Amino acid sequence: MISDHPIILYDGVCNLCNASVQFIIKRDPHAKFRFTSLQSELGKNLIRQAGLESMKLDSVVLLYKNKVYTQSDAALRITKMLTGLWPIFYLMIIIPKPVRNYFYNLIARNRYRWFGRKNECMLPAPELKHRFLS
Repeated sequence: MISDHPIILYDGVCNLCNASVQFIIKRDPHAKFRFTSLQSELGKNLIRQAGLESMKLDSVVLLYKNKVYTQSDAALRITKMLTGLWPIFYLMIIIPKPVRNYFYNLIARNRYRWFGRKNECMLPAPELKHRFLS
């Protein structure tokens, strides 16, 4: 899928992930980001197109400018595009990737236990529907 917008694929049943999407929306006043859940048909197709279908995805995925970012790389690139002071977190990119991903994966593995999960993906508010791909 070709898009001028960065696309974020997230776990649609994860409370932490849904809260993260809401966090991003509030700090993205120019509506750059588009969203779809990993569980959606589009999400599955995008994962397949990105060559990630063999990965066990406990990760946010960022598709941007024909590149695929996962785990801490995705999270840091997202912060870089937000308003306010959030782009300063991108400086953490200097931390070696295995170290960053160790902590990212620790949270990802425990996200349901620590933050809970929903039975179904969230439905966006009508005024945000255009930002969610289906």
